[in-house]
Amino acid sequence: MIKPGESPANNWEEKYKKEHKLRQEAETETILVKAIGMNSPEMKAAKAEIKNLKETLESRDYTRQHDYQFLIDENRRLEEERNMLTLDNKRLAHQIDNQVDRLRKAGAL
Repeated sequence: MIKPGESPANNWEEKYKKEHKLRQEAETETILVKAIGMNSPEMKAAKAEIKNLKETLESRDYTRQHDYQFLIDENRRLEEERNMLTLDNKRLAHQIDNQVDRLRKAGAL
């Protein structure tokens, strides 16, 4: 509020100077809190732990992906081997049936 004898310009100048000073103090305090917080021993320890955990996670992801790919390849190989054995088994069964039929026709059985 303007007091008698004061001009409105002085009042605004005082309010501006006061607000400017308070804003600078708040900015300075924020900067100090951030600087101290980011460089504190606790923050440094937390950053180091986060870094270690990220490295561990990345190495496990690589291993997991590598193992998964290995299992897929191994599964394909085993499936192909099973298919080949099944075909061989059918061929052998057919061959044995033919030999038994020939022996029966020859009168040996």
